[in-house]
Amino acid sequence: MANDNSELTPQQLAEACAAAMYERDLAVRHLGIQVLRMAPGEADLQMTVSEIMIQGHASCHGGYLFTLADSAFAYACNSYDDVCVALGCSIDYIAPGRLGDLLTARATQVSRSGRTGNYDVRIENQHGQLIAVFHGKSYRISGSVRQQEK
Repeated sequence: MANDNSELTPQQLAEACAAAMYERDLAVRHLGIQVLRMAPGEADLQMTVSEIMIQGHASCHGGYLFTLADSAFAYACNSYDDVCVALGCSIDYIAPGRLGDLLTARATQVSRSGRTGNYDVRIENQHGQLIAVFHGKSYRISGSVRQQEK
């Protein structure tokens, strides 16, 4: 059954989906990740590297970078109000994130057809330096993002 989103523009729908997800997204909120921008198939999320994110080489632990990228991917692929989950993801670490860095993850839809979609995410620091690149493949399951229970 298709979701009834006829009263919203695609941009309004993307923003409504992000708001609904953010309200339920304890992990993202706990890490201080903010949603900067939403559009259909796109999302920009931002995170400041804090002390708890620093690993033994004095840089941001890769798991936190992955979490930021994966979160941007999740917001982008769920922006159509169809519940999507990750089918697979990969990340390449390019440069270290440092304590205090303001990292921005920009997710962009590459393709969306049938039940699957492909999304690329770039993480850059406040100087525009590329920190990591991520690719995620989504799989659409049943349900509405905005109508999921907490």
